[in-house]
Amino acid sequence: MSLAVLGSCLNVAQADGHRGPGTGIALAADASRTAGESVPAPEDLDESSQELDDEISMPAPQALEGETPAPVSQLPGEEERMSDELVDPDPPTDASKADDACRALLDEAVAAGSEEPVTCVSWGSSTAGWGERAAVDAWPVPNWCDDHGANGKWYVTRFKACGVFPADLTETNPRTGRVTGRMHFLVRAYAYSARDVKTWAYQVELMEVSSSGTLRGVNAAGRVKCAGKCKVSESKFPSQPMNASKEAVGQFFLDTTIKTSPKGQKGDGQATASWNFTKPGATPSNPLSLPMPPVRCDNALPGTSKPGCVMPYIPEMVYSKTGEFPELAKHIEYAQTAKNLPGKHGTTRYLTRLTNKEKIKENRETACPRSLERPAGKQCDEYPFASTWQGAKTGGGNFSRRMIDGPQNEDGGRALSRFYLYNRILDKDKFLVWIK
Repeated sequence: MSLAVLGSCLNVAQADGHRGPGTGIALAADASRTAGESVPAPEDLDESSQELDDEISMPAPQALEGETPAPVSQLPGEEERMSDELVDPDPPTDASKADDACRALLDEAVAAGSEEPVTCVSWGSSTAGWGERAAVDAWPVPNWCDDHGANGKWYVTRFKACGVFPADLTETNPRTGRVTGRMHFLVRAYAYSARDVKTWAYQVELMEVSSSGTLRGVNAAGRVKCAGKCKVSESKFPSQPMNASKEAVGQFFLDTTIKTSPKGQKGDGQATASWNFTKPGATPSNPLSLPMPPVRCDNALPGTSKPGCVMPYIPEMVYSKTGEFPELAKHIEYAQTAKNLPGKHGTTRYLTRLTNKEKIKENRETACPRSLERPAGKQCDEYPFASTWQGAKTGGGNFSRRMIDGPQNEDGGRALSRFYLYNRILDKDKFLVWIK
């Protein structure tokens, strides 16, 4: 499949649900469905279902409002995900490597008595605004990508990652030690995955902000490598001019290497792009590298056989007190606030998904036994959800129950099932519930 076609497929498949401030993605019920239609609860299905295979490839429900991603550096539990093969994606942790490589290049040229100028590239200091950045954009990126200026940090949602990173290029005369040219540039990096595709994409744009002296007009070229459970399927970053009106661009596609069977496989992969600069009559620069956040791919989502990949991001389910399930929303608000139960928006007391059918059944029977009388038209609603490890039985008996409107209870449960599906929430994955 070509880059253009595959990129188009990935873009169409991306989840664009509502984002809560700094926490995650939340999905409203799909308004296109009628009250009588439903998506089967994944935990109630066999190993795979054609219905859910089809459902997971449909567009996500319409977003409720704008998205606010979370910085990777503030995400909890990342120490549990990172293996020895994977690294912190934010450049400051790797800045010393570029500086050491620059010094080595200059020392080598001095020792050899070379007259050839030495070019060095390194990460720069954070920039609050874009300043005089290049005017041409190689690809569209999320609106939130540059909200924080060029602060050198990755920001992520469930299926997207983006950041703007300042960097500097210098040219030095090795005989005199005098810097003869400077360039300040920005690296805008963007990565995206999809809930039903085993491939993800990573692209970088190098954008000149300013240049002086002998560093007007250089060429940039790069490549990508992948660590962990992934491989490079296509890499395009050929040597190309870079100046105030021309961006240097690279685009890469990565495939997960997790096994397609048996079901239940998952693994993290991390792509690292690197590039250097050349110009006639000067020593090629040292390479500068930028890892993207790790991507988890799996074929472990209950109810579907399709693999997919997600970013390290805590999703968030939204229920509105003025929406389709007001009685359900008010019960959850009461349970989170008055009874101090976990899962509340803005906290780190997460819910974690439970997929074991027997344990889910035990949670339901503990919170809402069959012997409990239900008024006409009402059903017993429990919180935390039976499909979480914090449920009535698996959570140690701390729960809330309330009799609410039957259709609201059923439809609200189906919305939760879609939330699990669209966000590829696996067993023990964390999430929150935001009551608006």
